[in-house]
Amino acid sequence: MPIQSTPVQSSPPPARRWWLRFKNNRTLLLMCLPAIIFFFVFAYIPMPGLYLAFVRYNYTAGIFKSPFVGFDNFKFLVLTGDLWRLTRNTVLYNLAFILCGNFLQIFVALLLNEIYSRWFKKTAQTIMFLPHFISFVLVGLFAYNFLSYDFGVLNGILRSFGYEPVKAYSNPVIWKYIIVATYLWKTTGYGSIIYFAAIMNLDMEIVEAAHIDGANAFQRIRYIIIPWLKPTFIILLLFSLGAIMRGNFELFFNLVGASNSLLYESTDIIETFVFRSLMTNFNFSMGSAVSLYQSFFGLITVLTANWLVKKIDPEYGLF
Repeated sequence: MPIQSTPVQSSPPPARRWWLRFKNNRTLLLMCLPAIIFFFVFAYIPMPGLYLAFVRYNYTAGIFKSPFVGFDNFKFLVLTGDLWRLTRNTVLYNLAFILCGNFLQIFVALLLNEIYSRWFKKTAQTIMFLPHFISFVLVGLFAYNFLSYDFGVLNGILRSFGYEPVKAYSNPVIWKYIIVATYLWKTTGYGSIIYFAAIMNLDMEIVEAAHIDGANAFQRIRYIIIPWLKPTFIILLLFSLGAIMRGNFELFFNLVGASNSLLYESTDIIETFVFRSLMTNFNFSMGSAVSLYQSFFGLITVLTANWLVKKIDPEYGLF
């Protein structure tokens, strides 16, 4: 008998395959639609405005008819030293936030994991989580009421004991520590819950087996729990490095403002400079040049960090 060959089904054309994928994943795509619209409207549509960084903006002519000056705006920032000061402050503050913040968050998560009282554990989590919901406006108000030269609580106590009052808003040195401490106070509770949730996904039978084999609490933390937190730490670190050139404007603006020239050396970051350029000096071209510089080097930083992580362990790369 003649052997009948099975006909080979040809694959559908690309347009048909695209439609099938869309049809099969339409629910997920509809869920992503608000985020897609948000980024399209607020991230992609304004991109032609980057041209503003290369012109001397004229209100009458508009962005695209203003005189083209090339890299003069960037040269001015470099020659005046503003660019170096802004970059240094922004990067160093973010490094302090990342390193100190992650260390404290992991430390608090480990402490919570070692607490056996459910009531105390939930109460501690609630108390630590509350600062996350406090507005930076209120944080700035508390700081001013405590550090104000004329009416602050601190100077009131110093005067009552016969000491000289402290001019906090004229001293750039102390604000380095105040800003970092305020950030840690506000974010440690929220970040520790992320690490604590990661610990909860750990198979407790492994920890119990180590305990039976004679491992003490420090050994269980060092050899089991901390390695388990490594993927979470790397992902959060990459996200943080992606924003290392972006300062926390709310924190700096509400604590020290954007126009206290006595504190520029230690508290002026890229965001406060851009705000001052736009709202005080009305120099839109300079503010746009700094923002473009910030975005470009932020992109380079996250690409470099992701490349290094993939070199060490490919499984932990974001893309």
